[in-house]
Amino acid sequence: MCSEAMSYAQRLTILLASACLSVPSAGGHIQTRQSPPVDDAAWTAAVVKADALLAQLSFDEKIDMVTGTDPLSSLGCIGNIAPVPRLNFSGICYSDGASGVNRADLVTVFPTGVTTGSTWDKDIIYRRGVAIGQEFRGKGYHAALAPVAGPLGRHPLGGRNWEGFSPDPYLTGVAMSATIEGMQSNGIQAVAKHYIGNEQETQRTNSTLNGSRVEAISSNIDDRTLHELYLWPFVDSIRAGTSSILCSYNRLNQTYACENPDTLTRLLRDELGFRGYTVSDWYATYSAADSANAGLDMEMPGSNVAGGAVYRDGLPQAIEDGVVSLDRLDEMVRRVLTPYYLLGQDDLSFPSVDPSTLAVTATQYGQDFGLGTPEARDVRGNHSALVREIANAGAVLLKNDNDTLPLASPRHIGVFGNDAVDIIDGFVFPDPPASPIGPEFGTLDIGGGSGSQRHTYVVSPLEAIKARAEETSTRVSYIINNEFLAANDFHSLYPIPDVCIVFLKTYAAESFDRTSFEADWNSTAVVTNVAQKCNNTVVVTHSAGINTMPWATHPNVRAIIAASLPGEQTGNSIVDILWGDVNPSGRLPFTIPVTGEDYGLPVVKLASEEVTSPTAWQSNFTEGLMIDYRHFDAMDIQPLYEFGFGLSYTTFDIVSNVLVRALLADPPALASSTLAVGDSEIFNPILNATSRVSNTGSRGGATVAQLYVSFPSDSGPTGTPVRVLRGFTKSQLAPGETVEVEFPLTRRDVSYWDVEAQNWRIPTGEFEFCNLSSSGL
Repeated sequence: MCSEAMSYAQRLTILLASACLSVPSAGGHIQTRQSPPVDDAAWTAAVVKADALLAQLSFDEKIDMVTGTDPLSSLGCIGNIAPVPRLNFSGICYSDGASGVNRADLVTVFPTGVTTGSTWDKDIIYRRGVAIGQEFRGKGYHAALAPVAGPLGRHPLGGRNWEGFSPDPYLTGVAMSATIEGMQSNGIQAVAKHYIGNEQETQRTNSTLNGSRVEAISSNIDDRTLHELYLWPFVDSIRAGTSSILCSYNRLNQTYACENPDTLTRLLRDELGFRGYTVSDWYATYSAADSANAGLDMEMPGSNVAGGAVYRDGLPQAIEDGVVSLDRLDEMVRRVLTPYYLLGQDDLSFPSVDPSTLAVTATQYGQDFGLGTPEARDVRGNHSALVREIANAGAVLLKNDNDTLPLASPRHIGVFGNDAVDIIDGFVFPDPPASPIGPEFGTLDIGGGSGSQRHTYVVSPLEAIKARAEETSTRVSYIINNEFLAANDFHSLYPIPDVCIVFLKTYAAESFDRTSFEADWNSTAVVTNVAQKCNNTVVVTHSAGINTMPWATHPNVRAIIAASLPGEQTGNSIVDILWGDVNPSGRLPFTIPVTGEDYGLPVVKLASEEVTSPTAWQSNFTEGLMIDYRHFDAMDIQPLYEFGFGLSYTTFDIVSNVLVRALLADPPALASSTLAVGDSEIFNPILNATSRVSNTGSRGGATVAQLYVSFPSDSGPTGTPVRVLRGFTKSQLAPGETVEVEFPLTRRDVSYWDVEAQNWRIPTGEFEFCNLSSSGL
């Protein structure tokens, strides 16, 4: 429980010594840091260069500058702004993906966003962004369609949740900021996506039914929810200097996101001061004049699903008719060019596009251009070591009865499940997949679709376990076929191993949503049957999202590790955890429920007979701010494992006393500015909270202190969560070591969005600040 607050000002009662009790546990967390906005002088210099080129462009070249070209006609780029050789402009080459370079050979398959979010470690998130940026640059790409803050994760079964970091906006905002800073430190444009309300794949874009067009789903979100939840991490992205923001397929409040003036101009430009450019998701542009006037700067990839280039075909006439001004076109071009110069992409040292990428892209799309197999440029460096480090830091130990882990010299290890072995159906997941649950055999280290990648290799868990067991002459038995395991067929197993490790997987990909909370491939029967045979069972999940675990309380299931989607070093990283070479420090970036019904937010699905009008697909966000742990708090539902939870091989004490010191006396209720760039008041620290954490065990390890804030209950608006995450820090501690942890809080952190005032307001009354090891008290 948290103790009472002490007042120092009538408006903001925050001087606090908060006694928040926590049980000894461990996990991961990151140092909170506010990113400075892009340097104004550097931005101004880039604008000058952009204007100089703009002045020399012909009208047609200006149109080309805001109109992309198709993937298979653009050097292997997923989209491309054409070069202008006479002006020494090299063009802008785009590529997916959120976990590394898509559609390319000899690249690193990094841990996914959800795995990286599980580390709660800003330094490691930043270094991942740096490494991804290095590989994009090495391949000659100018812009990466990443990172992902939409979907945020409203729906626990959302098909692309794994590409993002967490359904908590604060955690995702910090991760977006760190990733963007890391990527752009290499001169690569970050394109934050998908803006905004893109929370399900089902009917994410328009379709045809009985010959008639049916519009994409409309995400109907109120203003407060938009600001405090779904817009929050995009604000952090702008603050970090993202070059571009990609608008999504869906409609928002009945208007398509890529032609929505409220979100593209009023919010991004006027309210937040975003200076970069907006780009459509691929084939998400449906109008020329409306989109341009709404604030869409670039159409990608230069054609819509009907085949025409909307901007190239429609903008010239719209400008001639006076519907779109020439000044607006110039503004669009200026916004597109400025990041190109800001990041030094005009420098002659910037690499050319890898000549193999067009052949790779053509192969992936089933085309043959007669290009042969040009040798790919190897951009991986030593990034495999970083992949292993991130995967280790993102592994969440959920259960460890009787100190089953780390393994203590077992004589016989059993390995079970179709996730344990090498990928056998090819080193790239098809787009779209042949099955909604992915390939049957092979370890799952990344999801499918545009956020996926082409493997050069992958270290499977079985391969890594056999290599480690060989060092001590440990016997390894295995049954990989889940059909055999679900049918209780163990005729080949003798004797019963000392420890049985079951590997489960849950696939997800772009363009469809998951349909079940349980892991794929008869997972419950597999675990239950193994546990009935083996009284020392360990379960490892490789999952694209949230799973229920009906077998978690089985007395023979002694340990559970949620390893998410860990990238190409998946086997080596899990061996590091199983044998204790690395002490697990991951924390859940979401809530694991007892049953799927506990979430109560199903993906909207309509049968064809329910589609009675072109706009039938509607998703009303009536839950407001109450998603994930906020929902569980509001409904007083006990989860299986709460947001922020994670165990360790040692013990920690997160000291109960939290000292909050005011940095600004009696701040005004309303902020003077809502800008995300420049000297914005909402990002100025006004409080500083401190506490201590100690390693009380016998092993070194990392833990996470998590700061949760409860707003005044008597003065804030209805629909305010019980508590919200507003700070975290990850500390590596030797046995017996104690460190002080610090949480700077900005005005935004202790404000709510006042819809009437259209501003951030600090409520009157007592706040409660709790330093916890997870969201559960």
